[in-house]
Amino acid sequence: MRYAEAEYGGSQMSGETILVVDDEPKIVKTVRAYLEETGYRVVAAGDGRAALAVFRHERPALVILDLGLPGVDGLDVARAIRKESDLPIIMLTARVDETDKLIGLELGADDYVTKPFSPRELVARVRAVLRRASGEHDAPPPTVVAGDVSIDLERRRVTVAGQPIELTVTEFELLVVLARNPGRVFTRLELLDRVQGYAFEGYERTVDAHVKNLRQKIEPDARNPRYILTVYGVGYKFAED
Repeated sequence: MRYAEAEYGGSQMSGETILVVDDEPKIVKTVRAYLEETGYRVVAAGDGRAALAVFRHERPALVILDLGLPGVDGLDVARAIRKESDLPIIMLTARVDETDKLIGLELGADDYVTKPFSPRELVARVRAVLRRASGEHDAPPPTVVAGDVSIDLERRRVTVAGQPIELTVTEFELLVVLARNPGRVFTRLELLDRVQGYAFEGYERTVDAHVKNLRQKIEPDARNPRYILTVYGVGYKFAED
């Protein structure tokens, strides 16, 4: 197993650490340059095994993860990371099959970018996800309570009927948007814009994967949801009391 610094050269920036996982050195070099210019410290890995080693050694603030890795693929890496941490994951994929993207999101990835991509767009997404992970908001009330669901915004903790629930960054933000607006119907694009700070057509179906994950975690019966309701042909809403 190799660390990225040995393979691509390490960064000495003092900002948050970003782990970039891709087997194409040119992509790693480009992404590194844009991230370092923004002030992040970058470490990298070229395969799945090295990625997990770097992740465990460095404990980065965020992982940019290519799905098409040799050996241990990106989905397996995401699955392994999620067993140990809820840090944000942004997937990179050249695959046109939407199934792989949805599987990645269901595993707990926070966002995905399709190759070829704009490095500036990727940096913008990194910054948006990290802002959400740090809990930067405009002084909301400290706690949102809806039925048995209690959301501590300051500590970023969720309980259901008194039991703590582990959510990813995106799942937490999505729950907050819905629970703070019971009865209001949101389209998928509206939810993407509220949660991630941007919305692109073609990405709206990623919301379905996050909602599926949320339901599995907070609903007594995910097949017959009590809290997060589907409004067919439109989007989702949080149930009113």
